[in-house]
Amino acid sequence: MTLRMFAVAAFAAALLAPTSQASAQAKTDFSFSRQPGILYMPTHVIEKQRLVEKHAALLGVPGVTVKWVDFANGGAQQDALISGNVDAINSGTGPLLIMWDRTRGGVRGVVASSAQPLTLVTREAHIRTLADLKPDDKIAVPTVRVSTQAILLQMAAAQMYGPDQWGRFDNNTVQLGHPDAFAALRNTTHEVRSHFAAPPFHLYELKTIPGARAVIGSAEIIGGPLSQGQFITTTRFAEANPKIIQALRNAAEEAKRFIETDTAAAVEIYKEVTSDRTASADILELLAAPGMMEWNIYPQGTMKFAAHLHRVGALRTLPASWKDYYLPIAYDLPGN
Repeated sequence: MTLRMFAVAAFAAALLAPTSQASAQAKTDFSFSRQPGILYMPTHVIEKQRLVEKHAALLGVPGVTVKWVDFANGGAQQDALISGNVDAINSGTGPLLIMWDRTRGGVRGVVASSAQPLTLVTREAHIRTLADLKPDDKIAVPTVRVSTQAILLQMAAAQMYGPDQWGRFDNNTVQLGHPDAFAALRNTTHEVRSHFAAPPFHLYELKTIPGARAVIGSAEIIGGPLSQGQFITTTRFAEANPKIIQALRNAAEEAKRFIETDTAAAVEIYKEVTSDRTASADILELLAAPGMMEWNIYPQGTMKFAAHLHRVGALRTLPASWKDYYLPIAYDLPGN
């Protein structure tokens, strides 16, 4: 058993322990996580404008403070949630499904926050399609085997070579956060020459790295939008803090409206929080591309992910609906 599997098993057992509702409700200090990249812009807006604190106060819970913890990859976030070091994270569909499954429903989604396309970028001259990958070609993904990018590669392999070949590209993947993967592609001596990138990193790579080109995108593999970011928490935390969960949903809705109505201001918040030095005009140009203003708070494409993960044995339980791995706070939304 790996360290992470042991931690998940221990956490699942801990979920069965009773919680003191009175003491939980007295909690006013919370910790949420964020990651770099434009697809996490709603978290940056929520943080900068203190929207969780605002909506908690409107719901009758004054004095709330939220500490935002920065993580470079989804795996570190999952460990932090499982260990109880953060109360909620924002991560991809794959991690949500696997944690939900391993904890027997002890981890669930709150609401989605983005569904921008992911893009596989390469600087290798011989790679024009996934069929051109050689055994020694390395592709950077946030977390091997379980990140959204890693699972998309599995789905693509199954489509190309047959269901039993879903793991064909697993050995090509290496774990690197997006900023580190971008740096690796810029380094001509680094073994990693391809990156399944989240925006805006694919834009940086295509614009600044000689010979860089797009190979395939998430929409091509899954056949439409796929939720890339969603708030995830434990059912134990949600049951003990229902108004904070409601405040988080309300904050996500307000952040969506703000980004859509004042995109330029949202970009400046993103740049401030993430220390991104890209010209604002370039980011606005990126956001004008097809699919890049996808901030809906309902989950998209997640059941296709679940079906794949169950088929390959990564999920022991096949959910009947997306509502199995989301909290009731989202049940009025048109998810899939």
